[in-house]
Amino acid sequence: MDVEKKKSKVQEYAEAIIIAILIALFVRTFIVQAFKIPSGSMKPTLLVGDHLLVNKFIYGIKIPFIRKTIIPVTEPKRGDVVVFIYPEDRSKDFIKRVIAIAGDTVEIRNKKIFLNGKPYTDDYGVYVDNIVIPSSVQPRDNFGPVTVPPGKIFVMGDNRDQSYDSRFWGYVDLRDVLGKAFIIYWSWDRDNMGVRWGRIGKLIH
Repeated sequence: MDVEKKKSKVQEYAEAIIIAILIALFVRTFIVQAFKIPSGSMKPTLLVGDHLLVNKFIYGIKIPFIRKTIIPVTEPKRGDVVVFIYPEDRSKDFIKRVIAIAGDTVEIRNKKIFLNGKPYTDDYGVYVDNIVIPSSVQPRDNFGPVTVPPGKIFVMGDNRDQSYDSRFWGYVDLRDVLGKAFIIYWSWDRDNMGVRWGRIGKLIH
């Protein structure tokens, strides 16, 4: 094989690698991205060690960095499990469930959630602490009422007593929502050093 053919082969491989990287970056930026659950704030829906895929296209195509939506598709709905940029530290991503959207009034009385004055059907929330904390101490169990402003959502972890969420630090800007979690593709139980085979392929609701 002469030098020219060798160069041609190297160039082919280089071009193939560059194209593959560009496709992967495009998919990760605009279509789907993988995330890992590091804490128990979404138990029992999501466990520490769950690896999940997030649909980034469902809430529209955003320009990277400035987070401006250029192709709107839909907006987060009540009950969606969303990944977003954490408002208090933008280097971190959080995952929580949408409880209320713009215009909704949220109130929590003795751990019970009220939405627009009516009891909220809390199908996914769990409570592990029998103690009820008054609002004068902290907002975990008694909060509001507050009305969600335009362009924002109110989120909470499913592990209601052990989640740092909108009750403590406020709303999530729609521009900071990265996508909707939809499937667990891998799950590792670090305590028992084993794969949770039954969770692989589980859809996230």
